[in-house]
This record gives sequence, structure tokens and C-alpha cells, in this order.
Amino acid sequence: MTDRIALITGAPRGLGRAMALHLADRGVGIIGTYRTGAAEADTLRHEIEAKGGKAVMIPLDVTDTQGFPLFVEAVATALDDTFGRQQFDYLVNNAGIGVFANFAETTEEQFDALVATHLRGPIFLTQKLLPLIEDGGGILNVSSGFVRFTLPGYSVYAAMKAATEVLTRFMAVELGERRIRVNAIAPGAIATDFGGGAVRDNEAVNAFVAQGIALGRVGLPDDIGSAVAAILSDDMSWANGTCFDISGGQML
Repeated sequence: MTDRIALITGAPRGLGRAMALHLADRGVGIIGTYRTGAAEADTLRHEIEAKGGKAVMIPLDVTDTQGFPLFVEAVATALDDTFGRQQFDYLVNNAGIGVFANFAETTEEQFDALVATHLRGPIFLTQKLLPLIEDGGGILNVSSGFVRFTLPGYSVYAAMKAATEVLTRFMAVELGERRIRVNAIAPGAIATDFGGGAVRDNEAVNAFVAQGIALGRVGLPDDIGSAVAAILSDDMSWANGTCFDISGGQML
């Protein structure tokens, strides 16, 4: 039986994938969710199993709150069938989208998509999953460096992430009686496919962003994956209700 289990939304790509692999390296079982990337999810599951770990991938659209009850049932079944458990230990609300639009041009459709993905989805998914989270477990929400620094085109996205950080503190207080610690991370610029992959694939963009980072380079998914594994570990068990900036010192 796996000692610890983490449920990661948006697991097969980018930061979620790095989180899953680093947690698996520490012996944590993985329940990952995916929306459209079934093949990528299956690849990740095979990679974790090749390391000697256990993983289950379950489809989920975090914007479809009506589908949450069936998803929770699927998680309960996976816990029993694959892990021999009734509860899991860590929830990572990672699934997200990026919308680039200046404030004056942001549409109601873009606003609604950001709210559904970054606020309504995580709030009500976490509510539904609370009975399946072990007392003494942990929840990690994903914020963004854009809460701390600004760049044109991300105003509404950043506003959603600012709300996430406030929500994190309130969750930490209200779930304290169950000893569930709730934290957030705020990644800086990371070389992934986020925003069309410009930071990863465009050398000029990469170099421009890197000059504003104290450590002199753009972040990599492994920088976030290893940090998440550390934050969820018992070594960080006294950290609660805070947001960890993981940016290499971007725009200080």
C-alpha cells in the first residue's frame, strides 16, 4: 500500500507533469486528472509505473461543476482498487488556462472562462473532495508571479490568482481543525507550453524574461515539481496559509 497519495488536476503536461513525477520519486501515489490529453495522461501513468510507483488518470473538466459528483465517485473507486485506501493525502489545484488580453479588450467570455477554471472549479471541486482528504493532509493551490509583478495582458488572469491567494489563507484557517494545511505557490516564468509556449520556444522572449530574474535564467518545470514535492512533504509541515514565490527572484 502506498504511504501517501496526491491528486493533481491537470497532471499530464507542464507543471502538473513535473509535480507528479517528483512526487512519485518520493514514493507518493498519483491520481492525475486530464481534460483532453488522454494519450499524454497514459504516458505519464506508464512513466510513474516504470519508476515502481502507482498512478491512476481520471478525466475531469474543472469548469464542469455538474460532473464533480461522478468524478468524486471515480476517485473513491480508484483509491480502493489501486491503492487500498479510502482517502488521499494531498490535493493540488493545478489545472489552468492562460488568457492574454489587455484590460480594455478583455471580453466577458474570457472573464467567464478564467473564473470557471481558476476560481469556481477549484472552490467547488475542493468542497466535494474534502471528505476524501485525510485529516492532517494538505491542499496546494497554484497562484502566479503576476500577483506580485505586472505585465500588460494578464490583468484579469492575475486577479483570479490574487483571489486564489486570499482564498488559500481562509481555507487554512477553516480547515485547521482537521489539521489540513493549505498553501499556494506562485511560479514565475517557466518554460512550458503556457501562453503558446513563447517563453520555452522563442529565444528572444526567453532571453528578455531571463534578464529580469535574479538567478539569470527562465524556470523549468522541474524547478516547480521539486518545490511542490518539498512543500507537501513532512519537512514543511509547519508551513500553512502562505504563498511560496518560486520564480528564481523574478522582477524583485
